[in-house]
Amino acid sequence: MATKAPTAPLEEQTRSPLRKRTSTRTLAVLGTLVLLLTAIALSLAVGSRSLSLDTVVHALLHDDGSTASSVVWDVRMPRTLAGVAAGAALGVAGALIQALTRNPLADPGLLGINAGAATGVVLSLTALGLTSMWASVWFAMAGAVVAGLLAYSLASGGRGGATPERLALGGAVIAAVFTGVSQTLMLLDAQALDQLRFWSVGSLARADSGTLTTIMPFVVAGLVLALALVRPLNALALGDDAARALGAHLDRTRFLGLLAVTLLCGAATSAVGPLVFVGLAVPHMARMIAGADQRWTLPLSMLLAPALLLYADVLGRVVVRPDELDAGVVTAVIGAPLFIALVRHRRVVTA
Repeated sequence: MATKAPTAPLEEQTRSPLRKRTSTRTLAVLGTLVLLLTAIALSLAVGSRSLSLDTVVHALLHDDGSTASSVVWDVRMPRTLAGVAAGAALGVAGALIQALTRNPLADPGLLGINAGAATGVVLSLTALGLTSMWASVWFAMAGAVVAGLLAYSLASGGRGGATPERLALGGAVIAAVFTGVSQTLMLLDAQALDQLRFWSVGSLARADSGTLTTIMPFVVAGLVLALALVRPLNALALGDDAARALGAHLDRTRFLGLLAVTLLCGAATSAVGPLVFVGLAVPHMARMIAGADQRWTLPLSMLLAPALLLYADVLGRVVVRPDELDAGVVTAVIGAPLFIALVRHRRVVTA
């Protein structure tokens, strides 16, 4: 009589696919990190005057006051680091919005926060004549906070609190109002319109040595807060009733998530303008790679978004050399077909 081969314990059978998935996700994070580092290297080397990688490395290690060192340290390094910070902020903000609203087509503009931040920047220039990055950041943050609070207040009124549907509807109303206000202010001030027309498209060219110092505290605070919410966000994806059963505090999670989005979008918008498609498409890419677990979606979005933004910026420097295309134009051109391709993939439309 044949002896039945012993089977592995059930616990070991369960662990094996989990280990395999974790290894795949870890490799995906490492691959994305390499992609980002490559984008950083290209951003430092490519421009109206291209530099070899050897020259860039030498300039980074030995700031000898040469023209190459000046180009790397004074022009391209601030621009690159601002792209990394703003891209990470927009990518994580997009992933947060999609998780909070359970809407895979949501982006940071859905709650009106980008429109509020843009209105703050426009107001600081048109009403007060303030042009410094410091003023732009604080007014953008104030506009983002006002827009976020208004959207949350509209959504939380009545029975049921701030449901995903109410957040989306309230944000759409606030976005329309703030967009109309900012457009009116620019049309009434020709000088402001001239100064803001490139910023309103979205560009890294405006970034200088003070940009990163000014926005970084807000970006770091927003990223830390977002990463602290991964567990309740995973519970929220199961629905409100299931999330409550798992012990998640829905109102607190949504409020803190909205606060994180406000910090991230306010800082990014003040630095590079209201960029489109980055916060919308990148979370889909992250979920396609690693699934819907926010413990992986948020870190991947944090790496993929700045890589996409820097590659768009580098492409904009090359295609019409010696002039430049703003990064916002490039992300719109390449982002639309990329997003269409992503949403056609059935796996990535699940937030």
